[in-house]
Amino acid sequence: MVPGLVPEQSPSDHCYRMDSSPAGTPSPQPSRANGNINLGPSANPNARPTDFDFLKVIGKGSYGKVLLAKHKSDGTFYAVKVLQKKSILKKKENHIMAERSVLLKNVQHPFLVGLRYSFQTPEKLYFVLDYVNGGELFFHLQRERRFLEPRARFYAAEVASAIGYLHSLNVIYRDLKPENILLDCQGHVVLTDFGLCKEGVEPEETTSTFCGTPEYLAPEVLRKEPYDRAVDWWCLGAVLYEMLQGLPPFYSQDMSQMYENILYQPLRIPGGQTVAACDLLQGLLHKDQRQRLGSKSDFLEIKNHVFFSPINWDDLYHKRLTPPFNPNVAGPADLKHFDPEFTQEAVSKSIGCTPDAVASSSGASSAFLGFSYAPEDEAILDY
Repeated sequence: MVPGLVPEQSPSDHCYRMDSSPAGTPSPQPSRANGNINLGPSANPNARPTDFDFLKVIGKGSYGKVLLAKHKSDGTFYAVKVLQKKSILKKKENHIMAERSVLLKNVQHPFLVGLRYSFQTPEKLYFVLDYVNGGELFFHLQRERRFLEPRARFYAAEVASAIGYLHSLNVIYRDLKPENILLDCQGHVVLTDFGLCKEGVEPEETTSTFCGTPEYLAPEVLRKEPYDRAVDWWCLGAVLYEMLQGLPPFYSQDMSQMYENILYQPLRIPGGQTVAACDLLQGLLHKDQRQRLGSKSDFLEIKNHVFFSPINWDDLYHKRLTPPFNPNVAGPADLKHFDPEFTQEAVSKSIGCTPDAVASSSGASSAFLGFSYAPEDEAILDY
């Protein structure tokens, strides 16, 4: 896949894509180019590295690693993203708290990865997230080339439900793609990586940051025009098209040509799809965001489209529908859907160490005030 976009500097808003987005993890966004990172009011940490056994590396990014970890007191497995503070400070990153804010809201939705704990040491930040080991949708799509409509419909419906929930919180996701869609052990969708989310966007409001992943950019983003939440429905259309056809709708190995295609080429849907699927793709991939499906009543328009008529949305939300594919994982320790390049790497001993508290006076630590979070009533944080 084409690496993420280089950020375009804007006075009020910056966006960035990590080249690698490990499974089950968010990616940080860049910051204003001045001053240290301040993550809000300081808090006493309610969790620490020594609470966990770090078992395997399951992903790597620009700022650190993602590890499979087991909580010592109750044996619960988590995906823990460990970020090096120095790396973040060096690259002037300060939107970690905004990302954490989005993650904290996700606990309430079945198809969004949830943040369980966050804490810090003088050198590192820790995101403790839901552990998801059914593999990226991208992985399964690469292996099978394309999905039949019932399977694609199931995934698209669960993703649409998650996007609709984010929109209800005035959050635009902005980076929907198969690499950010995970499957859990049963085969349900789990949307991850909230590094490009934009909070606080009311239904009629717009934002204008140039960000995303090239294959899935909406025309209005490419034109550097103000855009609204309909940008996410374009991305849903692109992902659905890719699930059904095996490639994104306007794909070209030549990025300039791909951008030209997105802006000007009419949508071409090869034969073999139902009338309902074609109509939905035409609606979601409408180049005029004002005419795009979802531009008026948001998720309700997608939900009511005839393509989704076989879906009982209440049953879908409560996971009463049987997924069309079972990842067939033996348990939490089954890592067959993770890249061996990661899982064969040795786990650094320093990741599980809790440094002396006196070291917390360092500049790197004070720059991340207010980062630590843990549920107050969690018995497993007994120490």
